[in-house]
Amino acid sequence: MNTYRVLDHDYCHGTTQSLKIQNLHYFLLKLEFNTKNYIKEIKKNTDEYFRTFINRESLAAGILLLLPSEKDTQTPHDSDEIYYIIRGDGFLKINKKDYPLSEGKVFFVAKNVEHYFFGNTTELAVLYFFGGPDS
Repeated sequence: MNTYRVLDHDYCHGTTQSLKIQNLHYFLLKLEFNTKNYIKEIKKNTDEYFRTFINRESLAAGILLLLPSEKDTQTPHDSDEIYYIIRGDGFLKINKKDYPLSEGKVFFVAKNVEHYFFGNTTELAVLYFFGGPDS
């Protein structure tokens, strides 16, 4: 089951006055995510190896899944990024230096820095976060 919350601009800022429908500014925000489902979706669609499931102005998050010998084709991003290694092996090249991967490791990549995953001999699953939208 998906969990959603409807947020209202005036309500979020603590006002309790009644709102007229024409002044109601709201959006639907999903609050719960199952990374296992996104991994399954990526496996079904062989045209992509990542799936961004949150993409907002201030934050983006997603799953990257690389099979052995699959190439990571990403280019530097406009936002800082955090990678959390869910499972797998291989390396993350950050600014020409290779960092070994293993379950539970976390990596920071500054915006506009060249980086990519390579050399995995098992399926590599990574949770990523951008400090801005995924562009």
